Amino acid sequence: MTTFTPSSAAETLDVVQWAVSEETPLEIVGHGSKRGIGRPGQTEHAIDLSGLTGVTLYEPEELVLSARAGTPIAEVEALLKAHRQEFAFEPMDYGPLLGTEPGRGTVGGALAANLSGPRRLKSGAARDHILGVHAISGRGEAFKSGGRVVKNVTGYDLSKGLAGSWGTLAVVTDLTFKVLPAAETEKTFVIRGLDDGPAAFAMAAAMGSSAEVSSAAHMPPSVTGRVLDGALKGQASTLLRLEGFGPSVEYRLATLTGLLAAQGTVEILEEGQSRLVWREIRDCLPYADGTSRPVWRISMAPSQGWKMVAELRLHAGADVFYDWQGGLIWARMEAEPDAEGLRALIAHFGGGHATLVRASGPVRAASQVFQPQAGALGALARRLKDQFDPKGILNPGRMG
Repeated sequence: MTTFTPSSAAETLDVVQWAVSEETPLEIVGHGSKRGIGRPGQTEHAIDLSGLTGVTLYEPEELVLSARAGTPIAEVEALLKAHRQEFAFEPMDYGPLLGTEPGRGTVGGALAANLSGPRRLKSGAARDHILGVHAISGRGEAFKSGGRVVKNVTGYDLSKGLAGSWGTLAVVTDLTFKVLPAAETEKTFVIRGLDDGPAAFAMAAAMGSSAEVSSAAHMPPSVTGRVLDGALKGQASTLLRLEGFGPSVEYRLATLTGLLAAQGTVEILEEGQSRLVWREIRDCLPYADGTSRPVWRISMAPSQGWKMVAELRLHAGADVFYDWQGGLIWARMEAEPDAEGLRALIAHFGGGHATLVRASGPVRAASQVFQPQAGALGALARRLKDQFDPKGILNPGRMG
């Protein structure tokens, strides 16, 4: 395999134009932290964007940051932290789950995978914070979309259209994101001992209250011992995060106590432990076990997710925990995945999406890794691919 390592947008354009002229596919790679997601590459050549690095614009007062696509998220987050700002969408780091070192994810990869974290219920995902991109289509044409200001409207928002495309539509070289002030402090309200169903109702009650909960997760007993160095082991834990100014957080903790204290034993995680546990939940660290046992990322209605899991456990060995008020289910399976059966079960409980985020290469090659898109949505996806990459140059086969 030949790997091209451009150091500028112009050099990246040259590589893509060469690939188009030769009709030879390219694998698009940053630092490789998410290389294990999707079907294995079907290319003889790769373009490594790790040389396109560096923050090119940061205006804290305007809440805007621009960076080249290969810039590590960790580097950007360190800069933001120095100014008490953050990516509010809390991008996940897939590295540990997939067996690579943490901190290798890039800003380009954040958009390509449409990353988010436990705060998604409140703040959305990468697509909700992208302001503009410079990119190169599979036609070998450079284009830009959006701009460098928060209030920016330029017709069709191609920046958002590239979110979650996994490098199959365009090679992004530069990005501009909206950033936001970081919370002064945070604490986590924990209810111990709830089963999955009662936990789902408790999380719904908390999210619907005036407590302004920013994240809600539930870990059954099999998972609690794998976070915070085992500090929560023993009983199931339902976690509710509160962020903001200190007095406000204390007032809202009291609100949750009045609402939910009768549900079970209550504990409070102070700021340090709270920040740590939500990072561990964000990065799916309970399943970062150094194996290739299949891990699914399932998104469905919170009211139905726990019911689907109860039925799933009757048919397969599954270890699960919940984020997004129960709407995001991380499931580690004990056997090779039955993608068709799992998706049929999800459809039976109201529908949703299932992505196989970890499995061995042969299993990924034989599986439908991403949720199939049928009907009008599938037709739209095919039209987009035909417009952006008619010769199938970019990451062919990765998404199925």
